Amino acid sequence: MTKPPMFPGFDGLMTLSRREGVDIRPTLLRVLTDLYVQASSHTDDEERQFIELASRLIDQVDDATRAVVRARLSIYPRTPFAIREKLLLQPRTTRANPIPLARRIEPAPAPHPLKPPTEAQLRMASNMSMQPKDASEITTMFFAASASERGAILRNLAETPLKPSARIPLHSAAQAIETLEMAAFAVDAENFILELGDALMLPTRIAEQVVNDTGGEPLACALKALGMSGPAFERVLLFLDPALGSSVNRVYRLSRLYHVLDERTALIMVAAWRGATLAVTRAKYRPSLHDDEHHRVRNAAPQGRTTTQPGSSTVTRNTSRGSSGS
Repeated sequence: MTKPPMFPGFDGLMTLSRREGVDIRPTLLRVLTDLYVQASSHTDDEERQFIELASRLIDQVDDATRAVVRARLSIYPRTPFAIREKLLLQPRTTRANPIPLARRIEPAPAPHPLKPPTEAQLRMASNMSMQPKDASEITTMFFAASASERGAILRNLAETPLKPSARIPLHSAAQAIETLEMAAFAVDAENFILELGDALMLPTRIAEQVVNDTGGEPLACALKALGMSGPAFERVLLFLDPALGSSVNRVYRLSRLYHVLDERTALIMVAAWRGATLAVTRAKYRPSLHDDEHHRVRNAAPQGRTTTQPGSSTVTRNTSRGSSGS
């Protein structure tokens, strides 16, 4: 009675490997390894034959084949010790031979918490180096521009030395972002505008213009200045404005813009919006400025001198009446 082969199909490969000009050794080692790991246990003869064949082939195959075989045998629990040693594999873990643990890494000392800046400090830090007139022009130009023109404006702002507004403190920004997301999910544009204005210290008029802009670029700048993540910004786009959220192209375009938008550029836009507000306030209350009052006084002075002339004529009339009486 013929004894069945220890590894079925292996004899044909052995015969093929002996043919001249055919390098079947990489395939031979892979097949041998696959056949060996398919069985949960092996006899002593099977293990001895595998060690003998595999040890010889491991030294003769290329690095890629050796890496594949090494990966397969590294997770097989019954890989012979001689093969593990030859492939530089770690020995199997047992209770008697556990894997040595690495030295415990001591945690780094916690840094001293920074004192959050006060509201007055934030407002002082947010003072812009750009003039209110320039800020107003930037704001007007940005809101009147097309989508491609707005992209060019933002790219140019990133290269300018204009001073950006101060960053919003992390804890305040996190609370604002959470509130803004909830308002967007509820399609509550009114509360969204109020919260955005409070978070960025913008008047309601500017915040409303930012949120209601049909292009979406101002909203991207405002939320980037707050530090909102990209996925959160996309959720706001989808829920806050149903018309905008239903347009896949617009959402995708704004998502790409938000990804490449620099935080400093967004903070420069916030600074411009604040400066534009200051320019409007100055123009509104310009008649009450000291310089204007000075001009009004100087313009009124000649009229005061003419009012004294009738007084002198009155004296003359009194003199004439006295001479007629005499």
